[in-house]
Amino acid sequence: MKVRTLETLLQRCECVRELKQILSQTILSALIRDPYAASRVIKFSSHSTLVPFNYSLRIFNHLDNPNVFTWNTIMRAHLELQNSPHQALSLYKRFLAQHAKPDNYTYPILLQCCAARVSEFDGRQLHRHVVGFGFYEDVYVRNTLINLYAVCGSMESARKVFEESPVLDLVSWNTLLAGYVQAGEVEEAERVFMGMPERNTIASNSMIVLFGKEGCVDKAKRIFYEVRGRERDMVSWSAMVSCYEQNEMGEEALALFVEMRASGVNVDEVVVVSVVSACSRVLNVEMGRMVHGLTVKVGVEDYVSLKNALIHFYSSCREIVDARRIFYDGGVLLDMISWNSMISGYLRCGSIEEAEMLFYSMPEKDVVSWSAMISGYAQHECFSEALVLFQEMQLHGVRPDDTALVSVISACTHLAALDLGKWVHAYISKNKLKVNVILSTTLIDMYMKCGCVENALEVFYAMEEKGVSTWNAVILGLATNGVVEQSLNLFEDMKKSRTLPNEITFMGVLGACRHMGLVKEGRHYFSSMIHEHKIEPNIKHYGCMVDLFGRAGLLKEAEELIESMPMAPDVATWGALLGACRKHHNNEMGERVGRKLIQLQPDHDGFHVLLSNIYALKGNWGNVLEIRGIMAQHGVVKTPGCSMIEANGIVHEFLAGDKTHPQINDIEHMLDVVASKLKIEGYVPTTSEVSLDIDEEEKETALFLHSEKLAVAFGLITVAPPTPIRVMKNLRICTDCHTVIKLISKAFDRDIVVRDRHRFHHFRRGACSCMDFCYTPGHIIPAFLRLLKYLFCALKVQYSEENDILQFCGLSEDLQEVASPLAIDFTLSEKVLFLVVNGSNLTLKFVLSAR
Repeated sequence: MKVRTLETLLQRCECVRELKQILSQTILSALIRDPYAASRVIKFSSHSTLVPFNYSLRIFNHLDNPNVFTWNTIMRAHLELQNSPHQALSLYKRFLAQHAKPDNYTYPILLQCCAARVSEFDGRQLHRHVVGFGFYEDVYVRNTLINLYAVCGSMESARKVFEESPVLDLVSWNTLLAGYVQAGEVEEAERVFMGMPERNTIASNSMIVLFGKEGCVDKAKRIFYEVRGRERDMVSWSAMVSCYEQNEMGEEALALFVEMRASGVNVDEVVVVSVVSACSRVLNVEMGRMVHGLTVKVGVEDYVSLKNALIHFYSSCREIVDARRIFYDGGVLLDMISWNSMISGYLRCGSIEEAEMLFYSMPEKDVVSWSAMISGYAQHECFSEALVLFQEMQLHGVRPDDTALVSVISACTHLAALDLGKWVHAYISKNKLKVNVILSTTLIDMYMKCGCVENALEVFYAMEEKGVSTWNAVILGLATNGVVEQSLNLFEDMKKSRTLPNEITFMGVLGACRHMGLVKEGRHYFSSMIHEHKIEPNIKHYGCMVDLFGRAGLLKEAEELIESMPMAPDVATWGALLGACRKHHNNEMGERVGRKLIQLQPDHDGFHVLLSNIYALKGNWGNVLEIRGIMAQHGVVKTPGCSMIEANGIVHEFLAGDKTHPQINDIEHMLDVVASKLKIEGYVPTTSEVSLDIDEEEKETALFLHSEKLAVAFGLITVAPPTPIRVMKNLRICTDCHTVIKLISKAFDRDIVVRDRHRFHHFRRGACSCMDFCYTPGHIIPAFLRLLKYLFCALKVQYSEENDILQFCGLSEDLQEVASPLAIDFTLSEKVLFLVVNGSNLTLKFVLSAR
């Protein structure tokens, strides 16, 4: 048999049986001993789909003296056809052991094997062999070396090989450029691209991809349009469409795709996935359906990545039926992303039960599956379910990601489940999980909303990088917890850190001023927001200012601000004024504002209750009954007071007058103990809080069964000191409950933290962090000062007044003797009053509490 006959027979071979016959003839004729003939047999068998690869290896292993082409062929087959680059590298060791000599094709194959395995160590060894065998000058070998180092992320070595090359071709430049693109090194990639002697479409496409990933849309666009029309291939269009989509420019991506189709350019699944994602981003259902139809027409509809994109698109557009059809038509083609996309789609559309069923029917779950379900629960306010699923996730040994942890911490925040929140924080620290800005900010928010200011500040100061949301969380949190001075100081620190405040920041700052009645400071910050920071106030900012003026007793100014607002006031703004009218007993304005609010929002229970209370304080029970009749007519039901307390990791809920708790007997006994101790402290019930036409004894009983009192009594039983008793209430804490809890903190020597609808109250030793500002009419301090001035004028003592300092000069010895024991501080409304006697001078200074 001759070699030409062998090649003819191999071309006609159609099965393994025929190959065996041909092989037998080559062995009988001794043609198999010819290296070239043997290489033809190996080339055919190793690349044929008819022949098992193991059979080719058996043939190869029986060859007496295979030439370098045969070695190269079998090594290339390992790499390209069998996806076994490690076997090719093992074969190379046999190659060297038999003292075979490589050629300029051997090392490119082996270097590609190292790149496939991302094995820089093996690659460097081969690099030395390349130099030793004299192939370092070969441009093909050098190009594969550049590619190896680029794939392994060693761009310095890749650049060195590139610069040492005596000859550089287009492949050399493209390979180096691709390395910098993969590494995301924009400046170096631009330098290589600009230095190319000839820029081809491949290079331009690489730069478009890089600029798209790095957000340099204008640069990508310039390069795209620099590529001449005929040279612009499908990859160019696809890269530019993807660039727009990645940078949230969905409309531009769709417009370019329309232009692409008009230019007659074919589409593949890659560009279609980008277009479908753009449709999801802009919620363009019509365009998305057209693209879906196009995928069927061009025959790419079975790609799983496209199916996943379509599931996401339809669920984003609330077309859950279409998403479900694609999912269930996918069959065996579906992957984990498909399942997770469908679960997310159900949750996005509010179909929680369907998402649960799909989740529990998954053949296999990854961390994304768990995170999607936990996040979905949290987003739909199923906080208890989110925590239960997180605990189940732990039992399955799945390590949570940032998404799951953020959702769990948010659920802990809403449920006041501080113990579990602290456990999650400890879990993060123990497992040394990477904490990003979002996760840290969520932890700060949780601690602040659970009244744990010190824990929140510990997280804040430990952060290396702080975003504007982080500053907002800590500023607002401190304000809500009554630490107003530190809140405002941190706002100044924020500006020094060159973090630009936004609308939410000023909500926190104005909120701080509102909580402590800092009218002067509030005016200053409101003005600086507009003139210094160029932020246009929204309705919430105006609402804060109205509430600030109202709480300080400046009711007329508050109403004037409402009337001068550039937008129509909302019910919350009018509601703030109504609450202020009740606090300061301005019944005339309160009745007028209350009537207006009931007309604006007849289904709001709070406004009806406030107006009813105003009438009740006047003893106008006829109007009280009228308001309650209006509520009944419109089906308005007063939201019941509900308080939550966590004890031993379990959250307990109490309603006003609740008798359903398993430990109600113990709670009622504790309330009796509390009542006895409060009588000793001089407690007198504030029965004006009860807007019912009943006798005083019944009012006192009703007051003592408020939900926060029940929760605190339960806390006294179950929460051992020195752990603070922490209570969350859905409504504003009433004056009587505020007084009672202050006295309990003193009588029982317990720290108690109550979060109501508006703020935190930290009770300690008979005082509250709010310094009774919310419960003391704003006119008390001015009246007190007027009284002092009147008395001292009557005694012919001169005085000077500046801001919050009032100084009396020339006290007689008798007055000095009387005033000296008053050189102490005590709390009046929102400020602490210091009386200091220095010789014949008496100084009164009002300052913010340092609490």
